[in-house]
Amino acid sequence: MLHYALIFAVVALIAAVLGFGGLAATAANIAQWLFVFFIVLAVVSLVVGLVRRR
Repeated sequence: MLHYALIFAVVALIAAVLGFGGLAATAANIAQWLFVFFIVLAVVSLVVGLVRRR
């Protein structure tokens, strides 16, 4: 999941440099949502792992 967020971030940077503002904004937005989703899944996984350990 984090891999895809990084790919979209790189696509956004390249699109911004080449002047494709709309595409850059869309790719950056997708990257941001994927990163947030990754963080949420990581926290849930950590909590579940701590609860199961007990």
